Amino acid sequence: MSLLKKILKNSVTVFAVTLFFACESNFKEIQKINVSEFMATGEADTINLKYTDSGRIKAVLVSPKMFDYGNEKYPFMEFPKGVEVTLYDQNGKKNFIKSDYAITFKGTQIIDLQGNVKMTSDGGQFLETEQLYYDQKNEWFFTEKKFKFTDPLKGNTSGQGLDFSKDFNRINFQKVYAEINEAE
Repeated sequence: MSLLKKILKNSVTVFAVTLFFACESNFKEIQKINVSEFMATGEADTINLKYTDSGRIKAVLVSPKMFDYGNEKYPFMEFPKGVEVTLYDQNGKKNFIKSDYAITFKGTQIIDLQGNVKMTSDGGQFLETEQLYYDQKNEWFFTEKKFKFTDPLKGNTSGQGLDFSKDFNRINFQKVYAEINEAE
């Protein structure tokens, strides 16, 4: 009887292990089926978009590549090869922004700029960070990432997290770092 139990126990173990690996393979295939991949409804090379309001240019966006995902539940446009954006204020002053990657969400009017983000204003202010959001509706920028900000009149500031108006008139720093050199 014990030999029969051993054979039966080994047979059940082999069957269970075989069933487990067979189910594992099928489960992975089922997971792949349920993953939805985004399909671009439009694709453009070397684009130059001009945003106007009341006949006045508010912004110019230049990018070597754009994908439009306008048919998704939450529509967005992706710029995988980066963007160069010029923002104009009512007085014709410009801000220039460059990043390695960008994505804009149509419902929120938020632009997410990522990778080597550099922003220069007409007034000479310069900002460097790894990610910067731009709220188009409120004309407001913000980041939670580390940054380096240079103002020709006020000097250099480094830190983590800031938000500011498009014209740099209002700036809120979150964490600021400073280096102090002691006199010898």
